[in-house]
Amino acid sequence: MDLQNTVKEALNALYHHPDDAVRMQADRYLQDFQRTLDAWQVADNLLHDSSSNLETLIFCSQTLRSKVQRDFEELPSTAFRPLRDSLNNLLKKFHKGHPKVRTQISIAVAALAVHVPAEDWGDGGIVKWLRDEMDSHPEYIPGFLELLTVLPEEVLNYKIAARPERRRQFEKELTSQMEIALNILTACLAISELKEQVLEAFASWLRLKHGIPGSVLSTHPLVLTALSSLNSEFLSEASVNVISELIHYTAAGGVDGVSANMPLIQVIVPKVMNLKTQLSDSTKDEEDVKAIARLFADMGDSYVELIATGPNESMLIVHALLEVASHPEYDIASMTFNFWHSLQLNLTRRESYIQYVNEASIEAERNRRLLVFCPAYESLVSLVSFRVQYPEDYQDLSYEDLKEFKQTKYAVADVLTDAASVLGGDATLRILYMKLLEAVSGHGNNEHKDWRPAEAALFCIRAISNYVSVVEAEVMPQIMALLPKLPLQPQLLQTVCLTIGAYSKWLDSASCGVSILPSVLDILMKGMGTSEECAAAAALAFRHICDDCRKKLCGCLEGLFHIYNRTVNGEDSFKVPAEDSLHLVEALSVVVTELPPDDAKRALEALCIPIISPLQEAINQGPEILSKRPSRQLTIHIDRFAYIFRYVNHPEVVADAIQRLWPIFKAIFDLRAWDMRTMESLCRACKYAVRTSGRFMGVTIGAMLEEIQSLYRQHHQPCFLYLSSEVIKIFGSDPSCADYLKNLIEALFQHTTRLLTNIQEFTARPDIADDCFLLASRCIRYCPQLFIPSSVLPSLVDCSMIGITVQHREASKSILHFLADIFDLANSALGEQFIPIRDGVIIPRGASITRILVASLTGALPKSRVDVVSYTLLALMRAYGSRALEWAKECVLLIPSTAITDVERSRFLSALSDAASGGDTNGLIVPVEEFSDVCRRNRAVQEIVQEALRPLELNLGIVS
Repeated sequence: MDLQNTVKEALNALYHHPDDAVRMQADRYLQDFQRTLDAWQVADNLLHDSSSNLETLIFCSQTLRSKVQRDFEELPSTAFRPLRDSLNNLLKKFHKGHPKVRTQISIAVAALAVHVPAEDWGDGGIVKWLRDEMDSHPEYIPGFLELLTVLPEEVLNYKIAARPERRRQFEKELTSQMEIALNILTACLAISELKEQVLEAFASWLRLKHGIPGSVLSTHPLVLTALSSLNSEFLSEASVNVISELIHYTAAGGVDGVSANMPLIQVIVPKVMNLKTQLSDSTKDEEDVKAIARLFADMGDSYVELIATGPNESMLIVHALLEVASHPEYDIASMTFNFWHSLQLNLTRRESYIQYVNEASIEAERNRRLLVFCPAYESLVSLVSFRVQYPEDYQDLSYEDLKEFKQTKYAVADVLTDAASVLGGDATLRILYMKLLEAVSGHGNNEHKDWRPAEAALFCIRAISNYVSVVEAEVMPQIMALLPKLPLQPQLLQTVCLTIGAYSKWLDSASCGVSILPSVLDILMKGMGTSEECAAAAALAFRHICDDCRKKLCGCLEGLFHIYNRTVNGEDSFKVPAEDSLHLVEALSVVVTELPPDDAKRALEALCIPIISPLQEAINQGPEILSKRPSRQLTIHIDRFAYIFRYVNHPEVVADAIQRLWPIFKAIFDLRAWDMRTMESLCRACKYAVRTSGRFMGVTIGAMLEEIQSLYRQHHQPCFLYLSSEVIKIFGSDPSCADYLKNLIEALFQHTTRLLTNIQEFTARPDIADDCFLLASRCIRYCPQLFIPSSVLPSLVDCSMIGITVQHREASKSILHFLADIFDLANSALGEQFIPIRDGVIIPRGASITRILVASLTGALPKSRVDVVSYTLLALMRAYGSRALEWAKECVLLIPSTAITDVERSRFLSALSDAASGGDTNGLIVPVEEFSDVCRRNRAVQEIVQEALRPLELNLGIVS
């Protein structure tokens, strides 16, 4: 009683106390209370107490529901019947009570049924028990109907801490009792005020997707009731839900399911088709129109494979879906978008034609089907293209509205690409070109003509650019000729620039491309001077044009450099944001790549001059001022070097440049080594220099590695490890580099293992852990001859054992991948010779590694990491066979039988045994994942398992 009063007081404080701190304290108390064993009795007592207020009832019903779902195993086996009877009494008590309370109690009873097998439930299982209860107590039927509704929904409720095997068994129990459930619902139809509730329950049972043949359902009273209500003046939401579920039900088995359920389909489809006229009825309520549109969309999505074969009857559904797509409300029209995409895939993918014997018959059938659907997709292009037009009040749109409008544009762009896949890009372009002509007619004489239709048409033309032939010569030249005549309105100009960029491949291939390029570049120059958004679009387009038309532009370097210098120097007339200026750096770099080496060297020097100057100036100001500069003032220029080194594909020229630039880089390394952002930017530039120059880097690479090796000891920047990783990839197999690479990796790993000595250090420095073990994996791949025999391998494996359970996703994955790479050493030709050395390190630690991996699988790491842990554990089994299996048996036997059964234990060990004997690991993932689920099914079980395995308290030294 004292505890009940305390709970009431805490609830009162939570909902009514004026002090936030008191409310938070009450909330914490109540959360802790819900995890206690006493919560069962207290919640039950307060629900039966007639003096409990609504807040108490809602809290206690939620508590009882969550206890049944998650903590049912806390109770002794004798508690089931009293609990069931108490919940049944509560269901009766609240059959006309607050809906929230009744729903929570219904879910609790359903969750109880998931835990308790039908034979233990008694009375033939929950459905028969429910039928008997409804027969004995007809006055409580509304409450029991809610239970009947939530029952099938609990099949897929993974909040319930049921074992996977029991969950599958529960689904079979419900499926076998589906006929009884539908008979109960049919009997309840006699009570007219319960019709909606009965149909909602029917829809819920249909989601099980099996149990009753379509031929039986086609004449079933529940189906006929739902269909008949489609004709009523007010559309019933429950009826729509039933018809929607019936449509999905008939398509559950793919094409075969559709054939088997044809009697039911022949009943449903005509009834839904009769609703088509209501789509355009202006007097109809919008919610009703939305419901009707949903049914047409469901039919399209479910029967798309049948529709794609092009029978005449299916075209009636296609025409109805075109009508939905034409609805002025975007939310309604967009319901069809998924269908047009699925239909396009069915029409164009080769897998749709596997029943045809040879290429000729496949091509003939494909062309026949495409011809059938071309008119529909032509109509679709016209129906959706207007939806991307800016609204008149676009300047007043809120951030959220603008975001929603952009999402609409992207969705329409996807529909247009689906249409282009069916019609062909050139045919789609012709339709959209007519829209553009309509939009621009009269622009020449009236500068104030609305720009929005032209922008919308160009957006659509840009969306299909990948589908338009690069030799298209009818429409594209006319579009390009139109672009300079359009008004310089910012949004329109932005789309013009993006369209130019999208057709860069066409500009390169078209016979008239060379003559068009000057006018196109002039438009981009105007874009760069209009607004930041325009300038960003122009810079992106400039990059695309230089990338695809690089050979044509080699003779225009002077003009390109003029644009480049104005942008990089930040001239006021140009509004290109610093981030977007990188597009221009990349653009010039790809053109320079096309030049002969001597010309490329001079051009690269010209590229570097406007970047070197500000950096040299900053260094000349002296160490004190340089160290105080905001990192952004340096990284903006260093990032440009990274782009030059990445995209100027002249290894010797780049190697020469980095050698000349090294004094500047070294000065920044020395004076800003404490600054993570600047170091990341500088290491990225060095990475691309190494990647492009390769072995032409000569003495510079030695100086670079010496620098990062020295600075890493002082500043522990993760990017030094990341740069070393790139060096290992390029130079790892080069015998002439062996000595200094061996020194590098030993120095870096020795220092890292001294930093990461406990799990708290891993948690505090996840980036170092991530980059350290990525580097270690690179060493296994590219220089095992240096890494495996080195003195750092044992300490690095010990370090990985400490850090496996770090919660940081990337760090944990890198450690697990490193261990898997060690275990899989025999898979590489280079690594096989080092297996004895590896075994000398792994075998003494094998039992501990296995135990940590099993602990990670069963709860020490989040569920999302189970696939990586599983792969690493199975790799260990493959590598060490029966010995690894013994390690696994030892640690699994530590888990008490209160957490797992002997059957679950042996099923898991059987999967590991199959892996140890070389079985296909893909088939073993499911039993391993199910073992993980069993051990995580609730907090109490997870704590028992972790307490038994103690991954953080193992002796991490050499173990026997």
